[in-house]
Amino acid sequence: MSKVILMDFAADWCGPCKMQDPILEELEEKFKGQVEFKKIDVDSNMDMSSKYKISAVPTLILEKDGEVFKKYIGVTRAAVLEVDLKAALE
Repeated sequence: MSKVILMDFAADWCGPCKMQDPILEELEEKFKGQVEFKKIDVDSNMDMSSKYKISAVPTLILEKDGEVFKKYIGVTRAAVLEVDLKAALE
């Protein structure tokens, strides 16, 4: 089975990041046991932020088997993420 991770690069001071949170919580419940969800604070994880070339928050990185499958910048709707999560799991 593929290892699928959705990384949420965010910051405490970021308004749109707070809008993204309930969307990710809903998806985390829906994909429990299939997709690993990680929240990464850009201010305290500079190394990861530069590794993934994060220039804006929120940025979501969907990774499949260690490779970037898709990158989203800005608040992303649940319907869009759900389609890509299902594709990554195939």
